[in-house]
Amino acid sequence: MPSDPVPSDVYAWETRATEADLDDLRARLAAARLPEAETVHPAARGRRRWAQGVPLADLVEVVEHWRTGYDWRAFEARLDRIGQFRTTIDGLGIHFLHRRSARADATPLILTHGWPGSVAEFVDVVDELADPARADAPAFHVVVPSLPGFGYSERPATTGWGTEKIAAAWVELMARLGYGAFLAHGGDWGGNITTVLGGRFPEHVLGIHTTFAEGLPGATTDGLTAVERRWAEETRDFWRHRAAYAKQQATRPQTIGYALVDSPVGLLAWILDKFAEWSDTEDSPFETVSRGRVLDNVTLYWLTRTGASAARIYHESHNALDPALRVDVPSAITIYPRDIEKYPRPWSQERYRRIVRWNAPEAGGHFPSLEVPGYFVQDLRDGLAAVLAARR
Repeated sequence: MPSDPVPSDVYAWETRATEADLDDLRARLAAARLPEAETVHPAARGRRRWAQGVPLADLVEVVEHWRTGYDWRAFEARLDRIGQFRTTIDGLGIHFLHRRSARADATPLILTHGWPGSVAEFVDVVDELADPARADAPAFHVVVPSLPGFGYSERPATTGWGTEKIAAAWVELMARLGYGAFLAHGGDWGGNITTVLGGRFPEHVLGIHTTFAEGLPGATTDGLTAVERRWAEETRDFWRHRAAYAKQQATRPQTIGYALVDSPVGLLAWILDKFAEWSDTEDSPFETVSRGRVLDNVTLYWLTRTGASAARIYHESHNALDPALRVDVPSAITIYPRDIEKYPRPWSQERYRRIVRWNAPEAGGHFPSLEVPGYFVQDLRDGLAAVLAARR
């Protein structure tokens, strides 16, 4: 790997949770007060078990493993092997992973996570993206920032850190690393930010790949195929009936934040519920996402006390994507079948006006880098290859 000097305004970052913090976590888990079991009709397997939220039996099992079998130090070491850094942008400390490729032909790429995710979403794909096993596969200099208020990025003390400001901060971050032009990928809030990057900063963004391609308000279902109509209905159903978490965090992030910062079991349940509901599984999120990675993600929220600050991105930016924003850089879009928002191509192309690759795989949900990492890497490569080819 190249040993390029770190810019003076960027510094290497390393952190270690204290044993006191880890002991406190285990003590809180041991002393947790739990409610009675859910009252939905019991079933041996299936999504019906989750109709009222995380089933008690499932939560108890994960809590016990978190308390007695989980190894946070292994995740700390994993982050260190990738490479951790910090810099300050607009007065806020921004944490990021940076894995430079050994390949001279590598292209800079920024990967942006969403909620309830973190940099943990991408730790299993960074190495293969930077230094692929196949010599003919494209390579990337990979940058994975922690959103403001998430992980080891600082928590904003004032309002204003919405998706537009975050996108501008990412341009500055990449410039500090010597990447004046770069590719961008994201899903969830990361997809929203990636859209803003492509629309606002075409002079810096070579193109984008996203699993979130929000159409414009007021789109009609006229002329849609049967599949596209189903997607539209499923997306509307999600926002009508299954988005209470978003309304809570958009309107009262401070209130829910007390529980998320004070109770590790409360934090686990709040996040695990979304991994279960939004993954392409039939009964448990652990069918496709490892229990260890989910706990890496939740423990990162816990140790950094970011349950409240992460929730505030909804207060800053919920339903705030500019309806006038258009993306004219080449765009690759992948719609996974069990994602929570699936916009038909006729809707998406009103905003993304140069779609060079559209993909709708048969498996995968909201967390594809964790659910189907091999497919995710290949799809990202194929999409970004189409983006770069369109610029030639």
